[in-house]
Amino acid sequence: MSKKEMHQRGWDTLDIIIVTGDAYVDHPSFGAALIGRLLEARGFRVGIIAQPTHDKPEEFKKLGKPKLFFAATAGNMDSMVSNYTPSLKPRKRDMYSSGGTPGMRPDRATIVYSNRIHQAYPDAPIVIAGVEASLRRLAQYDFQSGKVRKSILADAPADLLIYGMGETQTEEIARRLQAGEDIKQIKDIPGTVWKTPVKSWKEELKGMYYIELESYTTVSEEKEAFARNYRTLWQQQNPGNGKVLVQPHPKTIIVQNPPAKPLETQKLDEVYELPYTRQKHPAYKEDIPAIEPVRFSLTTHRGCFGACSFCAIAHHQGRMVNSRSIESLLREAKSLTKMKDFKGNINGVGGPTANMYSMECPQWKSKGVCTDKFCLYPKVCPSMNTDHSKNMELLNRLEQIPGVKKVFITYGVRYDLALTQPEYLEMICKKHVSGRLAVAPEHYSKKVTDSMRKPGRDVFEKFVEMYSAINKKMGKEQYLQTYLMSGHPGCGLKEMIETAEYIRDNKLYSEQVQDFTPTPMTASTCMYHTGIDPFTGENIEVATSRRDKKIQRTILHYRDKRNRKYILEALKTADRMDLVGNSWKCLISGKNGMWESNSHKQQGR
Repeated sequence: MSKKEMHQRGWDTLDIIIVTGDAYVDHPSFGAALIGRLLEARGFRVGIIAQPTHDKPEEFKKLGKPKLFFAATAGNMDSMVSNYTPSLKPRKRDMYSSGGTPGMRPDRATIVYSNRIHQAYPDAPIVIAGVEASLRRLAQYDFQSGKVRKSILADAPADLLIYGMGETQTEEIARRLQAGEDIKQIKDIPGTVWKTPVKSWKEELKGMYYIELESYTTVSEEKEAFARNYRTLWQQQNPGNGKVLVQPHPKTIIVQNPPAKPLETQKLDEVYELPYTRQKHPAYKEDIPAIEPVRFSLTTHRGCFGACSFCAIAHHQGRMVNSRSIESLLREAKSLTKMKDFKGNINGVGGPTANMYSMECPQWKSKGVCTDKFCLYPKVCPSMNTDHSKNMELLNRLEQIPGVKKVFITYGVRYDLALTQPEYLEMICKKHVSGRLAVAPEHYSKKVTDSMRKPGRDVFEKFVEMYSAINKKMGKEQYLQTYLMSGHPGCGLKEMIETAEYIRDNKLYSEQVQDFTPTPMTASTCMYHTGIDPFTGENIEVATSRRDKKIQRTILHYRDKRNRKYILEALKTADRMDLVGNSWKCLISGKNGMWESNSHKQQGR
């Protein structure tokens, strides 16, 4: 991170410099550290400029000019999601900054960093990557501005964009640049996006099979075209047979190569067993909050075949699950026991979900993922191997490592999968739940869970019944921590009230309610912007105003007295004043239209 550290290694220059919006933590959960360690293992000299002050050009020069390229990333989160709440207020804390200090990364950080690098070294190749670049690689709806924005590659002075997890692409780019290739001629790497002039793109792509998407101009003006584009993108997000996608922009043409294949087990093992210190860089005096939940956790797999509408993992990690070997995970766990601050607890074992480890579909290797159906919606596909045995073996063997006292499941469990193998649920209830098990039903209205591509509440009820019976049999008092979402497309006041009634009747009140936030490249964001379900083509109800979204959220927090006026307004609008009860005498104030109670002591049921 400094010239002093370079000289301590005997380096005068660097091959690659990574500019990141996160503070530098040497842990595989941080993208810059993982890519940096991998490149280092391949013999490249790597520097990291973490959270540079973007209006100080000298900060982008502090490590000099790299021999090969700069890599710019906003960090582990999209900068606009990191910087703003769902109500578009600046966040008061940044988990990826020292001391949780907000404002350490600029809005649209990838673009800002690219511009500053280009100003500092106009002829230096620039590669952009990370979640922000990956999920904004084509024209996308931007919640913060309320409009469709161009591909981030059209706005940034970068040469290449890496989408997905990026190890394979980054290695190949580095190797080919080292061999003397011009970065502007590197256009054939899967999992990358490049741009070409408007006047010559058809000639350049001549002889190549590609799909031309609706142009940026069209999708920014026509919501139906935006929805059609999303569906095409979804269908081609397949490492097995995805096609090249081309999207015209006013001043450039954006070309997306097919997705890169996920890492095989051996390579995935190698990546996670690189010599990470699992510590913040010594330059930081304060702790970095994001490291604490994952410092003593194990990443078992990548990818998720759940494909929930509101989640972008399908477009970043992919729907194909690729898992590490048990032996590799055991070696990593043993290394944790040698750390001086390890207390004996491994506090997380999993990936995007806890229980997809080692699961796969027989056709993934030959055809990739299905493009015309979902693996878990409306029910678990019979072709999917949902065997939890290897997962159970892993948990058992981790417990036997000297120095390991407890192995906890803190990642969310996909409960529809857990239902397929009760012995897995019995095992984790017995040994691996620390009082509460996290699950995400998200909603209890079928209309809404259908739009989310999630199982309905009937499946959740089966899981609750099984979970309760297992714990009762064991004499344990353990609970479910349920995560819910308000304001998702497909949800109106009727559906929100239905969910609140279900919560009340089943004693499932939870503070864990997330207000739906449209983030780039999710199906839910497409629905939010267009009012169209891209998979069915049907119109869908959407709450778009801040007030409507706030009212929906307050309905689920009905115990909070501060929410009374919003809840009463919602019940009046939905013609559900029967839920207020006789103890409430409500009236509409002609002045401000708010609902008020005659007595602060009276409470409705």
